[in-house]
Amino acid sequence: MPEQNKFPSSAARGVSRRRFLGGTAASLAALSTLPGKLSGISPGGPGSGFKLKYAPSFGTFAQHAGKDPVDQIRFAADQGFRAMFDNGLMNRPVQVQEKLAGEMSRLNMEWGPFVAYADFKVKSFVTRDPEIRSMLKKRAQMAVETARRAHIKWTLMVPGRFDESLEWDYQTANVIDNLKFCAEICEPSGLVIVIEPLNPWTDHPGLFLTKIPQAYQICRAVGSPCCKIVDDIYHQQITEGNLIPNIDLAWEEIAAFHIGDNPGRKEPTTGEINYRNIFKHIHAKGYQGVLCMEHGKSQKGLQGEKALLEAYRVCDDF
Repeated sequence: MPEQNKFPSSAARGVSRRRFLGGTAASLAALSTLPGKLSGISPGGPGSGFKLKYAPSFGTFAQHAGKDPVDQIRFAADQGFRAMFDNGLMNRPVQVQEKLAGEMSRLNMEWGPFVAYADFKVKSFVTRDPEIRSMLKKRAQMAVETARRAHIKWTLMVPGRFDESLEWDYQTANVIDNLKFCAEICEPSGLVIVIEPLNPWTDHPGLFLTKIPQAYQICRAVGSPCCKIVDDIYHQQITEGNLIPNIDLAWEEIAAFHIGDNPGRKEPTTGEINYRNIFKHIHAKGYQGVLCMEHGKSQKGLQGEKALLEAYRVCDDF
């Protein structure tokens, strides 16, 4: 996109950040209805890092940082974030990937998983179709190259739809075989494939992979350090709940998390999930990975970005 190659001046970025920090008091007043203790929370800035690696996506703070993704990385770092994620990174031009990776490295920030394959309409991993296998090989090879350029540890692959005409256990065996095949491509580079259970009720009906225990079983069967789970807490609250026990039971196979409250898939504190307790629990277990902020905002514009930021400060205050 044209705006990805534009670099606003440092003066423009300074104005944007001053506007943000100058409006913090107003945002706290507007957020007085949020659960948790808002008084005494710092306004953010360099050195005020979060305890966990929450990762905004590009566009999360575009009202304050502008459209340029490099400026968005800098703004997120200024506010204390230590990670970013971009589902569509593999589809960006190589020059853009390298530019973003350079800024991430300069700021000592870490990437969350990017998407290598996620077709919600195709019966892919559940089949033994040679054409599907060839396609998965190409996607895995592209993911390895993208990860090498951008210095990323994880890539996401979704097993696709289930097949109504095939016994479920055969489908499971095919998914395992196809993931083994993809993992073998990734193993020499160390790139880790993460598979994501998605809820079948409100977002993705018809998909094969829906639950954490199911994903755990598959990863154990694949038996590769390059095949793990991304636990999307929003999806799992809808599908099965039991969030903390499932995190504990599947812990050795979980490599990353996605975040979103339910209902609404907005920032933490806007729904029924007690994210402060979940973050505290994950932190106590020594988690060093990324938690991708894969959700929308409960409010629009500048105020929505301030509300999102303060919600994370509330939930990280444990």
